[in-house]
Amino acid sequence: MFDGYDSCSEDSTSSSSSEESEDEVVPSIPASLPIIKNNGQVYTYPDGKAGMATCEMCGMVGVRDAFYSKTKRFCSVSCSRSYSSNSKKASILARLQGKPPTKKAKVLQKQPLMAKLAAYAQYQASQQNLVNSKAVVLAESFDWGRYISSGNTVGAPVSCFKHAPMGTCWGDIEEGVRIEVPNSDTNLSTKVYWIAEIIKLAGFKALLRFEGFDSDASKDFWCNLCVPEVHPVGWCASSNKPLVPPKSIQHKYSNWKAFLVKRLTGAKTLPHDFSTKVHENMQFPFKKLMRVEVVDKNYLCRTRVALVEQVIGGRLRLVYEENQDGLDDFWCHMYSPLIHNIGWSRSIGHRFKRSDATKKSDGQVDAPAKFFHKVKDVDQAGDWFKDGMKLEAIDPLNLSAICVATVKKVLADGFLMIGIDGSEAVDGSDWFCYHSTSPSIFPAGFCEINNIELTPPKGYTKLPFKWFDYLKELGSVAAPVKLFNKEVPNHGFRMGMKLEAVDLMEPRLVCVATVTRIVHRLLRIHFDGWEDEYDQWVDCESPDLYPVGWCQLTGYQLQPPASQSNRDLSQAVPKQKKKTPQYKGQKKKFVLRMKEEPAEVDEFTFSQGTSDQESNSSGSYYVKQEH
Repeated sequence: MFDGYDSCSEDSTSSSSSEESEDEVVPSIPASLPIIKNNGQVYTYPDGKAGMATCEMCGMVGVRDAFYSKTKRFCSVSCSRSYSSNSKKASILARLQGKPPTKKAKVLQKQPLMAKLAAYAQYQASQQNLVNSKAVVLAESFDWGRYISSGNTVGAPVSCFKHAPMGTCWGDIEEGVRIEVPNSDTNLSTKVYWIAEIIKLAGFKALLRFEGFDSDASKDFWCNLCVPEVHPVGWCASSNKPLVPPKSIQHKYSNWKAFLVKRLTGAKTLPHDFSTKVHENMQFPFKKLMRVEVVDKNYLCRTRVALVEQVIGGRLRLVYEENQDGLDDFWCHMYSPLIHNIGWSRSIGHRFKRSDATKKSDGQVDAPAKFFHKVKDVDQAGDWFKDGMKLEAIDPLNLSAICVATVKKVLADGFLMIGIDGSEAVDGSDWFCYHSTSPSIFPAGFCEINNIELTPPKGYTKLPFKWFDYLKELGSVAAPVKLFNKEVPNHGFRMGMKLEAVDLMEPRLVCVATVTRIVHRLLRIHFDGWEDEYDQWVDCESPDLYPVGWCQLTGYQLQPPASQSNRDLSQAVPKQKKKTPQYKGQKKKFVLRMKEEPAEVDEFTFSQGTSDQESNSSGSYYVKQEH
């Protein structure tokens, strides 16, 4: 961004211009970072007029005392030289044309790079009001900065989370990038800014150090880079905002102008449209009262229709269509494999529950199919999954376990109904739907090969469990390995990285978490402060994982690490678990007990591809399934 600083890239050849001989030629910072020295104090004029000057070469406006030469006609050495050179050319051209020389020859307007940068910054500043008017109020609670610094840990990069805001356009934001941020270390009554360097990154959060502190980390501070008050270098100049060094180091340098030139030359800053991109990334297609099909949280084998009640950061708060009080709600991400467009169940032959609603209420509209996550097309002809085939799967009711499972039914479009061996309900109400490409199902032997504990069928006594013996005993076959998803993306996660993760057993909660194990694309997520039994296996591309600072950015409440007292309380008083903010979710026994109730009669099972009339349905539950 700063490769073209004129004062550092100009040729040092002398010029006949009188402007150049008036002062010693020293590196000078362009007018985009105007700084003055007055009575030993370094600051910029806050009034925007007093002491200001306009460069006769590039037209840049800045503080007069920061301009080059005694006459203060130019903002930099570059403009002075360019003016002199162009004046000569204009004078020669006038003589060739037979015109008398004028006192001030017409200057060929050459725009230096900083003028262009200022124009970009001006555009960025013009978008600021729009961003500020719609910015989400940050949720202040858990101190991520102190937590990361005290443990000397690392936050997963934003680029690991493609579904998160800025996940696909984070770019080259890294340590060493310079930005302009508010400076609170000042006695001035007006709001002032100073340039800071990114020392460490953790998700959206950055550890910053003001320029001038060198290796002194005593004043370092953490900041969310996506907040409205973070700007690229050059924003203050284009917005006429004061750029003032912290008072605690004002005495450190006599020439702050030269210091900044030396420090910033060749450095990177944020793109000029960074805040605009943040704003655009915070827009989500789902709106209140949109209708979707979701998994029934009480009967995993079927779907129901639910209404979008709230959208926060791409996460949807859904309520059943037939639920009038809105109390029976649940959360999931808009890219969750648990939600689908209206008519999805009918199209693939999935069971669903009809609601009591006979028609749509005012304002209700079916969410367009294009809003939902798309699964890969598969060819189900020939050697494909068949009913009764055995495999391994993440248990949706106990996400810390990978269990022996069975293909119960093959649906259309590559979808499968899966049941956990040894714990199935008689009526099949605990079957759950995974796509054949889901990273949550694995071929037989996956756990053994990757040294993961495989949970055998409940009541199975021939331990240790051996697939060969189990298949022989039941007369079953394992699903062919070639049918499973073997793609492993370059996800960027590393063991020990911190992040914010949804507790999939209590999906309204987003918690402080750590990646404790990585097996290909499978991540073991540990909730800080909780026992390992609450860990969950999650895919690296799961929409339920977020960068550090996501909750603050979106205004969602982050659950801090549980203290020992909170853990003991939640375990000793089960009925209060749901009311305890740090509770890690319902236990499997509780969910299974609910599912032993008889199935309701208003439930339908469509044959694959049937085109029955659209029915109102409703429902949801958070089944673990990554895409």
